Amino acid sequence: MFSRIRADAQTILDRDPAARGWLEVLTCYPGLHALLFHRFAHACWLAGFYWLGRFISHLSRFLTGIEIHPGAVIGERVFFDHAMGVVVGETAEIGDGCTIYQGVTLGGTSLYKGAKRHPTLGKDVVVSAGAKVLGGFTVGDGAKIGSNAVVIKPVPAGATAVGIPARIIQSKTGESADVAKPETKFSAYGITQDDDPISQALRGLVDYASEQDKQIAMLWQALEKLAAVSAAGPDCLPEEAAKNAYSEIVKLNKLID
Repeated sequence: MFSRIRADAQTILDRDPAARGWLEVLTCYPGLHALLFHRFAHACWLAGFYWLGRFISHLSRFLTGIEIHPGAVIGERVFFDHAMGVVVGETAEIGDGCTIYQGVTLGGTSLYKGAKRHPTLGKDVVVSAGAKVLGGFTVGDGAKIGSNAVVIKPVPAGATAVGIPARIIQSKTGESADVAKPETKFSAYGITQDDDPISQALRGLVDYASEQDKQIAMLWQALEKLAAVSAAGPDCLPEEAAKNAYSEIVKLNKLID
């Protein structure tokens, strides 16, 4: 038990830059407290003490603002960041290394008791603030759920789900940029520019505008040279070809005027 608490606390220290030390994490992080309560509630639930499990869950909700049904299955190194208003349903499963922010709902759309009504999150999934994941489907390993997204269908591994209802953006490499590896910096709230279609569109517009500016600058330089040739007159151009070019410039100037 103590090794799991140590791993959970270390996860918070690794992912939250605001965490300053072990004492602060152990005493001031409701997400950690909710996990501790849930482990006791889940053990009671598995042992058949359903009322006691629900009562511990209710007490945890009152103290932490995080509601986790005692029947839910939660893996190791799960981080509930801020997490006020988080709701995790009875048949929900949360894989190792997941990060869940405030206002998230892992809910169900079915009223049939005993059925798989709530989602299953794979490993290293990031569910951003306000997102709703509704249904008994699977969110693949390393996937990201954008803020306020409403997800009602499976999300492939490494993909990003954004919007209402959520649309799926496939990963370019088949792996999420938010998987917390030793050599990879964790991205808070699942934000990566490569998976944001609006960011990609804006970058494309900026690149296009920059290229247009370069072309306009080249046109201005050409026009300045033509204007200099026009002002100098044909006498400064000894070659016949240059004089012919000068006559064409004069015609162009007349057309422009």
